[in-house]
Amino acid sequence: MQLDAVLTREDQLGSALSVSVAEHRRADFAMLLAMLSQDALDFSQFHLPETQADEADLSEYALKKELQIGPQRALAPEQFDILIGQNNAKVLEQSSLVSLKLQDCLRPEPLAVRNDKTHIPLVVVDNCDIAVRKRLEAVKSGHSVEEKPAMNAAGFYDQIAGGHMQSALQLSA
Repeated sequence: MQLDAVLTREDQLGSALSVSVAEHRRADFAMLLAMLSQDALDFSQFHLPETQADEADLSEYALKKELQIGPQRALAPEQFDILIGQNNAKVLEQSSLVSLKLQDCLRPEPLAVRNDKTHIPLVVVDNCDIAVRKRLEAVKSGHSVEEKPAMNAAGFYDQIAGGHMQSALQLSA
């Protein structure tokens, strides 16, 4: 048995392996396996024929249609609406929870009742400290909030790097 090229993959052998097994030629079988590359990346399963993929339509509409995704649920309505979900009790009375879920899938309601990123619920405000409440009231009314004193960051860094403050820091630690 004579081979003309260097063997890297078992598909280059064709039927030589199966012929050597069928004819009980163990020496040929062992020689053929020894001649193959030892690198796993040279195995045939990593060298599959490549096909040209058609340019698929990757627009949002096409993907939603292909994946059968319904309409997108809005995070909040454009205008403040406290009556979101008012008809849910009527639907639940007249039919079942399944029909309510179906209605929500077909016409999804917004997740929140207001579209205001700066709105803080009263429960959260009531749980804050008095200083934080006053600061929130000042921001709402438009008054200026007490400004923090200006800091000379470069001078502070120079003091730390120069060793002036290191002795004070070591004493406090």
